[in-house]
Amino acid sequence: MATENVTVRKRPGMAAKSVRDMVLSLAAVLAAGIVIYLFIPHSGGNGVRPVQYEDSVLSARRAAPYPLLAPSPGALPSGWNATSVNFDASNPAAAVWTLGFIDPAGQYVAIEQSNAPADSVIHDATLDGQKTSATTLVDGTAWTQYQGGRYQAIVLKGAKGTTVVFGTETFAKLGDFAAKLTDH
Repeated sequence: MATENVTVRKRPGMAAKSVRDMVLSLAAVLAAGIVIYLFIPHSGGNGVRPVQYEDSVLSARRAAPYPLLAPSPGALPSGWNATSVNFDASNPAAAVWTLGFIDPAGQYVAIEQSNAPADSVIHDATLDGQKTSATTLVDGTAWTQYQGGRYQAIVLKGAKGTTVVFGTETFAKLGDFAAKLTDH
């Protein structure tokens, strides 16, 4: 097999033209980005996207293997916004109900219930929070306090499942929220 020596000759000024083309392309992309930014509406505000949860509560209550808790409509003061709602019954032995809110102070408060093993439910909801020796009284019932790195929680273990009220609020405010929960 014969090999050929091929010489490629570059046109004079080609390197400068390539750099110029690259700079022009970058400028065009930046200009398009600026135009898109200026003409796409921005929501402003605090980024909280309220969700309707009442219909989800009704559906989840029919399927839940435990008394599903949620605040009744109008039970929470003005300024509370539901931000997440989910019921996962894909595993009947570990059905999980979660409902999260942002309160008027901008703090996160949520309820998570499940019939999964209590330690697993508590670990997941509190992000590996540690049990403390303190309790919070909610309507005369003592809920166990858990302290985590991100959230604190109050926990009530029941015969049919575990209820965890958690968030960035104080234990007292978590107790106030828990007092507004009902299964009907």
